[in-house]
Amino acid sequence: MTGALAAARVGDALPELRFGPITRDRLARFARASGDHNPIHLDSDFARAAGADEVFGHGMLTMGVLTRLVSGWYGQAALRQLDLRFLAKTPLGATLACTGTVTDRRDDADGIRLTLAIAAALEDGTTVLAGTALVALPQPGESA
Repeated sequence: MTGALAAARVGDALPELRFGPITRDRLARFARASGDHNPIHLDSDFARAAGADEVFGHGMLTMGVLTRLVSGWYGQAALRQLDLRFLAKTPLGATLACTGTVTDRRDDADGIRLTLAIAAALEDGTTVLAGTALVALPQPGESA
């Protein structure tokens, strides 16, 4: 949404994106789509033997959902950089709340660049993934 990018100001919040619940079926579908068949995400006995309470969501599934927060608002072509850190597991049954806030804006001859603080959190407030995203577009009226 180029208009949203052009109008964005420091402190503006992106609309929250909720995703979930994380189910065994979702994990199996993600494993098939991504090729990540690590049994820690699919096999309860394996997960417990590895020290987890239960299977848990793939980190890249969580990252994909958080990236969708940004690309859904500014468009996939605007996304230039992600700098994210995994902080906790996404447990079976969880629903993620993905949020973002504009922390910096730069306007120059190359266009508009926004830095966003983004995060994915569980219902209890535990942040599972957090960091920054950089989005950029040409100035309004210019082509990419």
